[in-house]
Amino acid sequence: VYSIPVRAGKRTYFFDVKATKGRKDYYITVTESKRRQNPDGTFTFDKHKIFLYKEDFEKVIEGLRQAVDYVRDNCFGGEIPQRPEESGTYDEF
Repeated sequence: VYSIPVRAGKRTYFFDVKATKGRKDYYITVTESKRRQNPDGTFTFDKHKIFLYKEDFEKVIEGLRQAVDYVRDNCFGGEIPQRPEESGTYDEF
């Protein structure tokens, strides 16, 4: 239904909105994809996926916000460092 990739260094995160089989409801999948080089020089992608259901959105967003705030307040002296190729902040939650 809708998809947005977020590139972050060697990883790409995909936020996908999907419809249930009867198209009566929607949910979100979050997939982390990381490219790995095999010994023979070819590449594969390691993927990890979670499913978020609409009844859990607010709790997940609040949990993520609290975790980001904790890191910001306790680990980086008030700022989360950005990779050079990234712009924007994590304040958009």
